[in-house]
Amino acid sequence: MTRIGKARATFLQLKNIYNSKQLSTYIKVTIFNTNVKAVPLYGDETWRTTTTIIEKVQVFINSCLCKILNIRWLGNISNSLLCERTNQLATEEETRKRRWTWIGHTLRKSSNGVTRQVLTWNAEWKWESGRPKNPFCREIESDMKRLNSEWKEREMIVQDMVGWRVLVDGLYSITRGNMHKEILDLDCVLIDYPESFKSSGPTVNVIQVQ
Repeated sequence: MTRIGKARATFLQLKNIYNSKQLSTYIKVTIFNTNVKAVPLYGDETWRTTTTIIEKVQVFINSCLCKILNIRWLGNISNSLLCERTNQLATEEETRKRRWTWIGHTLRKSSNGVTRQVLTWNAEWKWESGRPKNPFCREIESDMKRLNSEWKEREMIVQDMVGWRVLVDGLYSITRGNMHKEILDLDCVLIDYPESFKSSGPTVNVIQVQ
């Protein structure tokens, strides 16, 4: 059984919880994050991500969140608004955040450590003919280009844990800002749209609304 298959089976086992009228949306989403979402995303900090993988995981997560919010059709709500209402990061952004949190832990280890050596190791091999692959090291390079930064700078700041958290937050803050703007401009039909959400506008706190 695939990871998504295992996660789906777990979600179905918790169906009574998600259908409960006694539990708040906040509690339901928290249970989903710890018991269901954690299954397909386990170890994603070291993934060589592809568009196909990210899309499959995101579709599964979105379908589960819609069921938790009692939204019958995905077409009735945008992905960005769904993330906002449940205080979720998009799968790609969450994977990126976890990746750099893990990199921070690794860079603070001894230079003789295996994980530290693997992280900074430059392999010398020839690529096979065809479309270039996207190994883990290129994922890191792509992230650093977004920050207009170099690897040596990251090694200098990593000892400052507060500064490193600011760096990690910067990797997805721009995307979150664009998501919020999209939500403000959005005109879509929602099922069971909370009145407080309509009057006050989209905020992260709406996750607590039944």
